[in-house]
Amino acid sequence: MTANITNDTHGTGWARTALILLTALNFANYIDRSVLFAVQPLVQAEFPGGEMKLFWWTWHFSGADAKFGVLTSAFFFCYMLTAPFIGFLADRINRRTIMVVGALLWSAATLLTAVTHDFETLLIRHTIVGIGEATFVTIAPAFLSDMFPETRRGRILSIFYLAIPVGTAIGYLLGGYLGHHYGWRNPFLIGALPGFVLALALMFVPEPRRGAADHLKPTIERSTLLGLTRNGAFWTCSLGMAMMTFAVGGMQVWMPTFLARVRSVPLDKANLIFGSLTLISGIFATLLGGWLGDHYLSRHKGSYYLVSGIGMALAVPAILCAVFFTGWPMYPAIFLGEFFLLLNTAPLNAALVNSVSASIRATAIAVNLFTIHILGDAFSPTLMGYISDKSNLQWAFVASTVAVALSATILFVGMRFAPELPNAADHSWSSTGDGR
Repeated sequence: MTANITNDTHGTGWARTALILLTALNFANYIDRSVLFAVQPLVQAEFPGGEMKLFWWTWHFSGADAKFGVLTSAFFFCYMLTAPFIGFLADRINRRTIMVVGALLWSAATLLTAVTHDFETLLIRHTIVGIGEATFVTIAPAFLSDMFPETRRGRILSIFYLAIPVGTAIGYLLGGYLGHHYGWRNPFLIGALPGFVLALALMFVPEPRRGAADHLKPTIERSTLLGLTRNGAFWTCSLGMAMMTFAVGGMQVWMPTFLARVRSVPLDKANLIFGSLTLISGIFATLLGGWLGDHYLSRHKGSYYLVSGIGMALAVPAILCAVFFTGWPMYPAIFLGEFFLLLNTAPLNAALVNSVSASIRATAIAVNLFTIHILGDAFSPTLMGYISDKSNLQWAFVASTVAVALSATILFVGMRFAPELPNAADHSWSSTGDGR
């Protein structure tokens, strides 16, 4: 039994408070994650070379880009390996406590970047951030799903996942400006502070009853771990997300460097441009995707998959134009590429939480996180760095469009597996129910 479970007698106030706090904490999560990408060339200048020593091992890389890609790969390996363990715990004990501890851990690791003066320590620091963030990202969507019904989750999660484009953009803008003027360590110090404050505030939010807002009946496929292996809705969603994550992860890591190196845009201006494009396109795409998915859900059970698949299909030509166009046409192409990639953020995550019952939801999200990162951005930054060292960054981006096209195909197939939602009577901001 989970401790401190409430029957939501506090009404919509606590549901909205939880949404605000978790969204703000998610902003801090993505700011801390993306600051590194903004100052990447500055870090490479301080830690050059294709060799890395860690404890008694020595690694040799084809070039500095491949070496730097290992930072992001190490982050996601620790992130995805921690997630299943956290998901197992979160389906059995108090979820709020786990999220608070995780937020404090990743914020502390980010703050300690001030005393990082070699590449190996930076690598260790980055892996600790991954462990801390996994405790939050695994649990937060399941936590919110117990406060809002299935028919509203696209819009609710579009608010929560605004943190992906907006937090990432702020990370680029913060890192680009502070890194240029005060050195690459300074933006990590500033970015770490909000996480501490928000984590402490989250301690006062009551734990919702598991499944309080669900209307779909639990089936073997939806409510057991053995059944999850045969859950087509879950797996097509996860595999589609994995291919999308491959492309987005590579773009986030390498786009500012691409603009600076290939298009000769000054690094601070490259971060400002890419951060601004990410911010604007991400806000509109994330909110629109969530609204479209919810709007058409009553007409087609697979609307979350359909909206996401269309976005991925349209992203392919946009990304190709972004890396081959020069001059001003390159910028609207980058905007459209990001817009169509991020259109799926809310509907796909809504499809994910709706594909399983509350009893295994955190575990299922953890399996999803492991899947999308082991097949996606755990490898794509390093692979793109390798391709860049062997040819150039332009061809590294071209390779990622294959994953985008594959994602669209999987999501279109996933439409047939989406669960049929009942005509739920509760469309309010939060649900009520007796505690358990």
